[in-house]
Amino acid sequence: MPFIKLQARPGINRDQTNYSGEGGWWESEKIRFKNGLPQKIGGWEKYTPNTVVGYARQMFNWITTFSNNYLAVGTNAQAYIEDGGYFNDITPLRTTTPTLSSPDTDNCITTFLGSGTIRIDLGASHNAGVGNSITISGVTGTVGGIADSVINAKHTITSVESATAFFIQTSATATSTVAGGGGTAIDIDFGLLPGNEINTLGLGWGAGSWGRDEWGLGTTTGGIAEYQQDWWFDNFDNDLVMNVRNGEGYIWERGANADPAPSLATRAIRLVDYATNEGYTASSVPVEIMQLLVSQQDKHLIAFGAVPFGSTSAADFDPLLIRWADQDTPGDWTPSSTNTAGDLRLSRGSRIVRALPTRQEILIWTDTHLYTMQFLGTLDVFGIQEYGDNISVISPRSMTTASNITFWMGKDKFYAYTGRIETLPCTLTSHVFDNFNFTQADQVVCGNNEEWDEIWWFYPTEDSDYNNAYVVYNYVQQIWYYGTLPRTAWLDSPLRPYPQAMNTVGGTTTGNLYNHEYGVDDDGSAMVSYIRSNDFDMGDGDQFMLSKRVVPDISFGVSTAEQPEVTLELRHRNFPGSPLDTEEEDNARVIRTAVGQYTDQIFVRARARQMALKVVSEGLGVDWRLGVPRLDVRPDGRR
Repeated sequence: MPFIKLQARPGINRDQTNYSGEGGWWESEKIRFKNGLPQKIGGWEKYTPNTVVGYARQMFNWITTFSNNYLAVGTNAQAYIEDGGYFNDITPLRTTTPTLSSPDTDNCITTFLGSGTIRIDLGASHNAGVGNSITISGVTGTVGGIADSVINAKHTITSVESATAFFIQTSATATSTVAGGGGTAIDIDFGLLPGNEINTLGLGWGAGSWGRDEWGLGTTTGGIAEYQQDWWFDNFDNDLVMNVRNGEGYIWERGANADPAPSLATRAIRLVDYATNEGYTASSVPVEIMQLLVSQQDKHLIAFGAVPFGSTSAADFDPLLIRWADQDTPGDWTPSSTNTAGDLRLSRGSRIVRALPTRQEILIWTDTHLYTMQFLGTLDVFGIQEYGDNISVISPRSMTTASNITFWMGKDKFYAYTGRIETLPCTLTSHVFDNFNFTQADQVVCGNNEEWDEIWWFYPTEDSDYNNAYVVYNYVQQIWYYGTLPRTAWLDSPLRPYPQAMNTVGGTTTGNLYNHEYGVDDDGSAMVSYIRSNDFDMGDGDQFMLSKRVVPDISFGVSTAEQPEVTLELRHRNFPGSPLDTEEEDNARVIRTAVGQYTDQIFVRARARQMALKVVSEGLGVDWRLGVPRLDVRPDGRR
């Protein structure tokens, strides 16, 4: 019988039916294409055994003049700087009652025999929550066998018992139960209160979009009542500027000490306090900011979405206002004839969603328009141009730039900015947007994978409150593929050897940092990957095919397994609507067989009008790439 090549077009197309896509690929999981041929994606492994508290949604990498390679990580609970695999808590202190002291803290510590858990019982309300970062100091002597040096440190509140009592976990083990210890000179500093892990819905007046129902009536279908807590980071030289989305601005100072330890042990401070320390007018600093960003070429600290100059009330927040501090002076926000501080306001849209620096400009998305912002070097300092209207953007982190092209996900399509706005042709539009949890759209995160010319979007499917799926665009091959993988943040920094991602499993509070494109497995466990072709037939599909043999063409690349293998499936049926079953007889709808690196041919018996090929990998240490297998097949009548 003659051989036919089983060679399909690269990319996955789900925006058509299986049968109409003959000659293509229909299904994928953890695969990519190289030179038009499918292969398994790279593996991942935890970068460090240390963890963060909460759901990380922002990562930022920079190198200081001291050669510190820092990674800032922001979760809904705390802010960190990762250095050498250790996460240093730099969460700013809260504004209201940041410190509780004597007599409210006198002998507030209770230990429990055989446990590292400590109960803190205060004489005043703590106004704290689970995940809150605290710093204890002033404890004298051991308490229940736990040394004061262990207690006098930063901790995270693990549970709250009452308005005045909570628990923390230490690394030590108490040798006795002691109530009311620690002394009378204890101070407890409280970091910012943790925010929402995810968007929450509300009903009634004020919930949902303004004008959605008749005035004076509460919404009955629900709207976003409270948004997930997000951070923004950027570096100002060695220092880190940061803000909670629609919150205050902060700065963490690296300092002039070659030893980073003292700085990493300190918390970020409010920009208002920094301005005071530097001798500038604190009341000029915006007290509410959507996003802080540094224009690196001209050294301006810019607030996108801000309280106007002259106001110190967050109630005056203007979501379309852009303000900036004096050049190279992040503490001076007072405009004058002798500095470059200033502001301007966008005119289209209802709010700024994101600002993203590119090579020659800063791109600014509102909910309906795209603007570009450029440094002019004149008295106006910055200039704005409107580049597109009637666009959409799904989330503040749904965009990235690669090869001088900016890509982003809209609410029903994908876009690219190349100097003009283009709609990206996508073969997975229905697959993504017809199975999407729009309530949690803010979780969508986008990042590039430079080695493989890929743009990745992680998003929550309709049945999930957390990111659990991804879609990939290869901008060189101009193809799409998809799969499942829970990730809350992604960063492919040229300053680090591997792309890195964060993930916190839904319902837990512990997040891990992973190195991606590292090995071939799922953090030491087997990774399941597969690809399945569209159904194919002979001629116009009016003849049966009889197949007796398959000649596989699979290489096993950098596999670490001694005998790597995949499963090859030949799936056949007579009509597009017919089922694919697994009957153990000669005409079974699915034929499965193992293929190893020395498998030369596979004898099968399959007779049908339509067939499809599927390659599945489920083994530990297996890497694979599919070539162009041959199918030994001949016509076998019309009935």
